[in-house]
Amino acid sequence: MSEHLGRSARFTQRRARVGVLRVKSSAWKILQITVCAVGAYWIAEELLGHEGPLFAATSAMIALGFGHDTHLRRTLEVAGGCTLGILVGDLLVHAVGSGLWQAAVVVLISLIIARFLDSGTIFSTQLGLQSLLVVLLPAPDGGVFTRSADAVVGGLFALLIAVLTPRNPRHEPATQLESLLDEFAAVLRESATAVRTFDSTLAWHALVRARGTQKRVDELPVMLRGAKEIATMSPAYRGQRGELKRIARVAEQTDLAVRNVRVIARRLAAAITHGAVGTADAEALSTYFDSLADAITPLRASIAETSAAARSRAEHAARVELAACAAELDPREFGVTGLECESLVMILRPMTVDLLEAAGLDHEEARGYLPRL
Repeated sequence: MSEHLGRSARFTQRRARVGVLRVKSSAWKILQITVCAVGAYWIAEELLGHEGPLFAATSAMIALGFGHDTHLRRTLEVAGGCTLGILVGDLLVHAVGSGLWQAAVVVLISLIIARFLDSGTIFSTQLGLQSLLVVLLPAPDGGVFTRSADAVVGGLFALLIAVLTPRNPRHEPATQLESLLDEFAAVLRESATAVRTFDSTLAWHALVRARGTQKRVDELPVMLRGAKEIATMSPAYRGQRGELKRIARVAEQTDLAVRNVRVIARRLAAAITHGAVGTADAEALSTYFDSLADAITPLRASIAETSAAARSRAEHAARVELAACAAELDPREFGVTGLECESLVMILRPMTVDLLEAAGLDHEEARGYLPRL
């Protein structure tokens, strides 16, 4: 009984810590939504004279929302879905009245219109939901289309808040890319330890870890798309467009390098399992993996640094270290024997080129650091 209570207490503590961290990370968004919902309600009530403009507040709140993709495109999509749903509902209620069968007709027609106009699930869901609420709730005193006007107010206010009070657009993609590069370096170091100690289990762990980076890779384009929208629309962050372009370049090339490191981790695990790695092979490969992981450190720093000068210095340091790594990748001179180990060296070549391109070199210049075969 006491053991069960102890586990429950630890679980509760973990959930509480996670909850507190989640609230801290969403604090700015919580403040935005609060101001937006109350502000839209006040505008509709005080300036337009609408009584109880519930749809102004709900449209504003839903349009901003939470999540990684809660940027201008999503805000506009949700605001449009809310507004159009309320307008369609108002029109249909005006035409057929209200009631259960009318509600069914309104929802059916609204969803058909939504799917015809847009493939997005958010847009379709909001359009259908808002039209359903319109037909089920009593009409306001101001007239049947008062709710449509309230939805327009809420949507426009949400867009205004999103444009004028955005977070720094580079923060999310930069943090995600830093995390991806950290995992990349960790895979290389774990692979180095595995081959140095001939530990096939650790090598398979490195492979699992490499495959686990896919979620970070998939989320980066969404974050960058939202960041570019903010930098384009918000006057305060238009100067970030060049930096976001650089982050996108690093992210794209890191994605290619991560795909290669998964192949390397799998080949390495199989080679250790089958006894295809000798003592000299292990020493050469482990040293190289550690050197490449060291070279990723300044590349990561070039993303983490907040000043342009510090980012430039870190990126230059990454190019120097990665170029030195690339120069070692001659299978005849690398210090390995056997087809399995030589094939690993050959796979390391394009991966190192990808990293050099991530550090700012063009493809031909990056390839020029590789020894001729």
